[in-house]
Amino acid sequence: MTITPHRGGFIIIASFVLALILTILPLPEWARPFRPAWHSLVLIYWCIATPQRVGVGIGWFLGLMIDVITNTLLGQHALELAITAFITTKLHRRLRVFPVWQQAIGVFLLLMLEEVLSIIVMGAIHRPTPALSYWAPPFIGMLLWPLVFIILRSLRQRFKVI
Repeated sequence: MTITPHRGGFIIIASFVLALILTILPLPEWARPFRPAWHSLVLIYWCIATPQRVGVGIGWFLGLMIDVITNTLLGQHALELAITAFITTKLHRRLRVFPVWQQAIGVFLLLMLEEVLSIIVMGAIHRPTPALSYWAPPFIGMLLWPLVFIILRSLRQRFKVI
């Protein structure tokens, strides 16, 4: 049994930082409800590509950072991203064999799960039910998945992230 050192940690961290920046990037009022969950897309990619390095702990930490940055209930996004990371790492072998367009369907389901968990938390703290546009980001994330996948895969191959 040979042990290979992990390489490319900087690329993983940089992709998460870029996702956080895209998450807080100012948008016009009409476009805010349609902002994709960049942090979730990047987390899902790295959980599929390197499940031994990125998993529930990273998802939890990333969620806490999102909670602090966006001033939401502390732990809300942490719970959502930890569950997303758990499911993705458990299913990573199955997701890897699908073509990108079929992976996009799986990504859509994971993003919808995050939205449902968010609705449950909002209901628990007696927040009003959001508008119909609340459900747009999972669809947009599904459409953006092939682009995110191709960009992150090329970075992973170029910098030999293991």
